[in-house]
Amino acid sequence: MTVDDIGVDLLGEQTNLDRIVSALDEESWATPTPAEPWTVADQITHLTFFDEQATLAITDPDEFTLHSNKLLQRGGMTEDHLAMGRRLPSAALLDWWRDTRANLMRAASGLDPPERIPWYGPPMRPETFLRARLMETWAHGQDVVDALGATRAPTDRLAHVAELGVRTFGWSFRNRSETPPDRVAVRLHLPSGSTMGWNEEADQSVAGSVEDFALVVTQRRHVDDTALLTAGPDARRWMEIAQAFAGPPGPGRQPGSMY
Repeated sequence: MTVDDIGVDLLGEQTNLDRIVSALDEESWATPTPAEPWTVADQITHLTFFDEQATLAITDPDEFTLHSNKLLQRGGMTEDHLAMGRRLPSAALLDWWRDTRANLMRAASGLDPPERIPWYGPPMRPETFLRARLMETWAHGQDVVDALGATRAPTDRLAHVAELGVRTFGWSFRNRSETPPDRVAVRLHLPSGSTMGWNEEADQSVAGSVEDFALVVTQRRHVDDTALLTAGPDARRWMEIAQAFAGPPGPGRQPGSMY
């Protein structure tokens, strides 16, 4: 799959979430989401801000690095970037997100695969960089869907989230000061009916739907609230702490805490 192919899938995920939020009235944008105390509007602001930063990282890596270092030196960016969106009515916030997404798509078009794009963690190759943006869009979109009680059919685009989930196997353990065990086999069913597999020679395994796997590795569901099947203690532990995104260990969800 090419970088441009992943960009098309990212656009599809953004458009799917846009369809949901564009139908909301002003009051619904203030609905609390599972990521307390964030509202639906906060979730879209978060995506907008980081899509904007992603465009800067592609088009002007030096300026991005300077800007990101200043933010990190100040101890973070969450409140600052959320405040930007909280000053806007929903229509203006939606326009900001749409403009930012369009800019990102233009910047990402034709990226050279060997390039490395700077980010808040290690620099990433373009395909990983765009997969990470897709993962963020889908995961924060899940918070929106859960908050609104909306429906969103899974698609094969979740294969990108699954790929990141598998790649961050060792990171998930090291991030909690645990030694990564041997690799775990993963076999997932896609909505189209096809399957994906990794490390199929491993003794321990995780199996189920790509949607359930994506929900767990983005910490939107506890493994016990999915139909995933784990075989072996290391596979089980991985699904308890899996984290496909950067940053300190996330709190995840407690069993039975489906929103």
